[in-house]
Amino acid sequence: MLQVPGSLGLFPEAGCDEAGRGCLAGPVAAAAVIMPEGWNHPVLNDSKQLNRKQRDLLRAVIEKEALQWAVAMVEPEVIDRINILQASITGMHRALDQLVLRPQFILIDGNRFRPYPNIPHRTEVKGDGRFVSIAAASILAKTHRDEHMERLHLDFPQYGWDRNAGYPTIAHRDAIRQFGVTPHHRRSFRLLPVQLDLWG
Repeated sequence: MLQVPGSLGLFPEAGCDEAGRGCLAGPVAAAAVIMPEGWNHPVLNDSKQLNRKQRDLLRAVIEKEALQWAVAMVEPEVIDRINILQASITGMHRALDQLVLRPQFILIDGNRFRPYPNIPHRTEVKGDGRFVSIAAASILAKTHRDEHMERLHLDFPQYGWDRNAGYPTIAHRDAIRQFGVTPHHRRSFRLLPVQLDLWG
């Protein structure tokens, strides 16, 4: 049973989560969401436990019913410069920056975070399966990032980003071997099991 917003005694609370940390290409996406106090939905869960149809349904509900929500992308060149953990945290800060309604408390999925100015926070391992606000953020981060990768796919269809979203599937790595890399690939990641001289 997910804990609803306000159950920790601090409201409004913002849930934060990211999507795309393990991808070889594309940005990492981060979302910050403030849902109404006591809000829940019978289908809501960690986005990884849901199918696409469920995620798309929930995205529409969350965006309509949230008190505030925001999504931020951190591009591959930034990921390569500051590392994926710091890029994920930077994305959460950027999403929080967009909220007009200031939360009194921030719930973060995971165990690492850089304090956000003047707002207390708590990290929660597997929080996307335990707290409504984090689960809602996981849905928005995942669906917005998938949509972004589908747009990138139009320019680079050979990599199958409309299907793999930039994750290290066999087909994606085969395409890297055949076609090389794009500006959207993360140079600091091991793109192939045995790193080749991909950059020329």
